[in-house]
Formats: sequence, structure tokens, C-alpha cells
Amino acid sequence: MGDVPISPVSPGSEPVQHYDTVVGAWGKLLEEDLHYGYFHSGTEPLVDATDELTNQMLKLADLEAGMQVLDVGCGTGKAACRMAAEYSASVTGISPSTECVERAQALAAKSRQLDLTHFCDGDGTAMAFDDISFDRVWVMESSHLMQNKPALLSECARVLRPGGRVILCDIILKRKLALEEVIQYRDEFLLLRDVFGRAIMEPLRFYRQEFELQGLSVLTETDISEPTFPTFFQWRKNATENRDSVCELIGERAWEKFVLSCDVLAQFWKQDILGYGIITAQKPS
Repeated sequence: MGDVPISPVSPGSEPVQHYDTVVGAWGKLLEEDLHYGYFHSGTEPLVDATDELTNQMLKLADLEAGMQVLDVGCGTGKAACRMAAEYSASVTGISPSTECVERAQALAAKSRQLDLTHFCDGDGTAMAFDDISFDRVWVMESSHLMQNKPALLSECARVLRPGGRVILCDIILKRKLALEEVIQYRDEFLLLRDVFGRAIMEPLRFYRQEFELQGLSVLTETDISEPTFPTFFQWRKNATENRDSVCELIGERAWEKFVLSCDVLAQFWKQDILGYGIITAQKPS
């Protein structure tokens, strides 16, 4: 397939509608953060591992009090609220999902971070912000849902102030697939599309190249596929323990597909087809 990205999607599966539909169930399956975990032992609770993935991002962000941070694809707002509470940073979170924006606003109110956070509807590939508006741009597990990734990374660079950083983590494509393999795994890709929505995964080198095209210097580039691998067993465990409540929200067939998707993702991780990476890039001062 050369450098053609894997796209386990169909034109009819839009991320926005998908997230608005499943976010309630995903709170029980993926837990509050709605993202992968970073595991040290492999046996720690998922909530600790998802916090640790955020910790890994925070180490690279090098935040200081008073910084203006843009959270692209803010999810439930947990990372934004942590940045506000722990670093006194002013965080603007955007998401095309109304459900996610509302949940983020509710969390900010609950955690008493309304003064330092603001959440609104927004498209990461066409942001409604002025140039050089933010000290940090935080893109946590949302880029794979954006079809036009060059536009996303261009926008991240545009709104970033000189000396500012972009911190991005996401699912990545680990190796090229021959056409025969794409055909072989067609059903698995379609399953992932049905469960997780329209997505395209790119290799880490894609993000490096795109950042460099935007004039940014890549500071770190790390494959963390191994410490994220236990995530799938934790998701499967949550699915088993919360079967009845999840089925009430999204139906039994969707629950069954989610369980199968955990096995597919674990298989793709083992086969070095998909994985997970973190990359940090800085704008010249």
C-alpha cells in the first residue's frame, strides 16, 4: 500500500454523530478520560493508567502558570481541568461534539475551574482563533478522527506563539500493509469503523514531516505502543462488568461489536499494524 494510510471507515460514519451517540456508553467502557491508558505494570486500574497517559503529555508540555493552552478535541474536559487546577493555565477546549462540550463544561463547574477553562464547539482543521494566540496546543487522541491532518497541523502551528509547543498523542500506523493484507483484514477494519467511527491512522514520521513543513522543530517522538497495549484488556473487563447498562444505552449488538473490537485492536498491536505514539514540536522563538 506504499504510504497510503489505513482507513477502517466508510463515508457514512461521521465522528461527530458517532461521539454524540456513544459518549455515555463509553464512559462505562473507556471510563471518564475516553482515551487509552499508559501502563507501567499492566495490572493497574484503567483510571490510573489514563491519568498516567495525561501525565506523560504534561511532562512534555512544560506548563507554567498563566499560559494560554488550546485543547483540540477536549473530550470530557478532564485534561483541561487538570491543566487549570495543577498549573494555573488558562485552557480553551474545542470539540465538534456538543455532548463532549457539555460534559466538559459540567466537569469544569464541578471541579471549580470555570474561571480558567472555556469549552466550545470547534473544528481542529479550521479554527476560529487568531494567529499566535496560544502558548501550548494539546492534541490528545483526536487527530485520527480528522480526515485532513495537514490542515490540523497547519492550524496548530498558526495559532501557536513563538517558542510555543504542540503536544500530540494518538493511535498510529506502525507499518505499511500490502494490498493482500488490507483485503485479508477488511472485516476487522469495518468492525473498527462501526465501533469507533471514521478514522485514519498515520505513522509517527507523518506527524514529524508535517510539523517540519510548518517550520516547527520536533523535540520528542516516542512510540508507546507497549505501555498502551493493556488498555484493551481493561476495556474488555469494563464491557463484561457493565454489560447490562451499556446495552441499555447502545444496544446488545453494539456491545458485542465493542468486545470484538478490543480483540481486533490487541491483534493489530501484536502484529505491529497499529500502535500508539507521542510527539512534541516547538515553534521557533
